[in-house]
Parts: sequence; C-alpha cells; structure tokens
Amino acid sequence: MQLARWSIVVPVKTLIRAKTRLAGAAGPYRTDLAVAVASDTVAAALRCPLVARVIVVTADPLPAERLAALGAHVVTDPDRGLNAALRFGAAEALRLAPDDAIGALQADLPALRPEELEIVLTAAAEFEQAFVPDAAEVGTTFYGVRPGVPFRPGFGGESRARHLSRGAKELALDGIPSVRRDVDTIEDLREALALGVGPATAAVAPLIGRRLA
Repeated sequence: MQLARWSIVVPVKTLIRAKTRLAGAAGPYRTDLAVAVASDTVAAALRCPLVARVIVVTADPLPAERLAALGAHVVTDPDRGLNAALRFGAAEALRLAPDDAIGALQADLPALRPEELEIVLTAAAEFEQAFVPDAAEVGTTFYGVRPGVPFRPGFGGESRARHLSRGAKELALDGIPSVRRDVDTIEDLREALALGVGPATAAVAPLIGRRLA
C-alpha cells in the first residue's frame, strides 16, 4: 500500500508574542530562541519522507525569511487566531496538492525527529482525523486529516479534550517523545534538550546559560 503524502501546516507567532512564558528565563534571547525552535521544527518536518511540503503561516518577516530559506512555503497569517491561521494554511495546502493529507504541527518542537513524525503520519493516515497529545496530555502537538476530510483543528488550552470531543482519533503511540515535547516553559526546554534538540536551538541554548542549569 502506498503511504499518504502530507502537507504540514506550521503556525508561527509574531516574535513580540512568541514564547512569552520563557521571557524570564531567556531574557534578551527570547526571540532568538523562538526563531531557533521554529527553525528546528520545520527543518525536521521537511526531512520526514512522508512530508511533501511544509506551509508556514506567519505575519512576522524575520521567521518568514528564515523558514523560507529552509524550504518552507510561507503564507501571511490573517491574524484571526491560531486555528484560523491553521485553516488558512490548510486552504493553501489544498490549493497546492488537493490529493494530499493535511496536518497541523505546533512550531515549538525543537527535538522533533523525522523518523518519529513518520510514525505519527503513518498511523494518522489510517483515520479520517487524528491527533497527538502533548507530553502533559492536556494540549495537542499534531492534528491531521485524510484527503477530502474537513480540516477542523481545535488547538489552544485543553485541546486534547476538544479534539476527542470532535471525534478525532487519539494516537497513543510508543517511540514518539520528540513529537509530544512542545516547549512553553524553561522546564519544557530542559526536557527537550535532554531528548536532543536541533542545531538552531542548540546554538541558542548556551546563551541562556545558567537558567538551564
């Protein structure tokens, strides 16, 4: 059986709003960290064999330029909220490749492994809509639909419960810690570093210094 090809939509906040919960720990390097984390997320997704394209939705020119240089297809965020941004990106994915599956991936997965994302995408292709809960089992890091299925992301807050209530299949898979480890706090960042982050995040982490000790 031929495995589904995927368009992956990644929403990236404007830097003034990015990683505000890390402001105390990251200090003047908060925006550098936000760009680095998004860069490692997008770069890893692009290396996944099942990913045909990554569509970044952002209103900020700096991450737009950096992520486009990595090979992402960048569109301008309509600035109507996270899920509206994802639906906008999904519409662009549908325009580019109407026969491909569409997935939404959080931009703060600096430890993301292409092979672990491949496990997720392979499993997700078995269901009309599916999602992966975050490490805390409260939020969501990935949501995806088969070709032809309405794309109805419900990210934000207690999104795990929201996706379950909408009939999406929760993917309880072994061997995908990097897909579940999003980074909102300094503790999250420490855990991501323990898993092994991408080169951009690894370069910024020493600048934060003692806060990570």
